Amino acid sequence: MAAILDPNPVTYYKRYRMELDLVAPLPAVSALPAGFAWQAWEDRLLETHALVKYECFRGELDGVIFPNLSDRDGCAQLMRDIAARPGFRPESTWLVTHGDTSVATIQGVSDRAGTGCIQNVGVIPAYRGRGLGLAILLQALHGFRRYGLAKATLEVTAQNENAVRMYRQVGFRFRKTLYKLVEQSTYRLEPEWLL
Repeated sequence: MAAILDPNPVTYYKRYRMELDLVAPLPAVSALPAGFAWQAWEDRLLETHALVKYECFRGELDGVIFPNLSDRDGCAQLMRDIAARPGFRPESTWLVTHGDTSVATIQGVSDRAGTGCIQNVGVIPAYRGRGLGLAILLQALHGFRRYGLAKATLEVTAQNENAVRMYRQVGFRFRKTLYKLVEQSTYRLEPEWLL
C-alpha cells in the first residue's frame, strides 16, 4: 500500500440553528405506537442513553461531523457531560422503549438565559418512520415548558432534510446558518494496484 496526499483535507457542513417560542401553542405529545413506552430520566439510565445515541448516529452523517457520536466511549462521555451540566433538564430527557429495547433518545439542557437546548434527537434506524422522533421531541419541549422556559433551540445538519422538516412542522424557525469544519485525514492508504 502507498500513501497519497488527499487533495480535500477539510469539508464544511452546513448546519442550522433553529428556535421555537414555547409561549406560543405547542402541539400535544403524539401517542406512541402500540408496544412502545416512555422511559423518564433516571441516573441509572445514563449508559442506556449513551448506547442508544451510539446506535442512532454511527454510520450517519452526524457521526462523521461529530466523531464522538460514532464511538461508544464518545457517546458515554457525552452523556456524562450532558448529565453533569448545571442546566441539565431531566424533565426533557427521555427514552422510548419497545419491549426491553430502548430505541430513541433525547436530552435537554437549559442555558443561563433560560433557553431550553435540545441535544441529540435520535431514533435507531430500524425504528424510524413511526413518528417516534416527533413524539420524543414534543415530550422534551413540553418538559421545557413545564420547567418555565420560554424558548427552545437546537442545531441540525442541513442535509438531514427529514429532521429539518420535522422541526419546521413543530414550529421551529431558522435563526442562523453555521458551518462545521471537519478535517479529513491528510493521507489515505491505497492498494498499490490502484495507483
